[in-house]
Amino acid sequence: MKGQVKITKKSGNKKAQKAAEKITPVQVKDAVIRSMADKKAKNIVCMNMGKVKNNICDFFVICEGTSSVQVNAIAKAIEEEVYNLTGEYAYHSEGHENAEWILQDYVDVVVHVFQPQTRSFYNLEELWGDAEIEEVMVEPQYKRM
Repeated sequence: MKGQVKITKKSGNKKAQKAAEKITPVQVKDAVIRSMADKKAKNIVCMNMGKVKNNICDFFVICEGTSSVQVNAIAKAIEEEVYNLTGEYAYHSEGHENAEWILQDYVDVVVHVFQPQTRSFYNLEELWGDAEIEEVMVEPQYKRM
């Protein structure tokens, strides 16, 4: 029909808008690492699980905080950053009560935030030894002159 105008309704739903953008697991992994670095996490490691037989996700991202307060702060920062990127919260999250090991499952990316003694006890890097492991080096944002 001549002169007809098609009206499209813009969705105010942030979740629907983000889903349409097709966020990749690599983008989620990068957001997680940025959040960890922002909260001064130590010993950040990214494990590429892609070549592991019967893998459960694309990436494990592991770090540690020096106290339960820092572990909780790191996990909260990750949650906020990933939500801002994807419009979604973790599919599953646990360990916030004692904050020795907080796990956040974003389906393709699984995040582990440990206290040092708990990380060394479970030693996920050794357990998933077939994964390609990348140690993340964080550059300090401010340098003294």
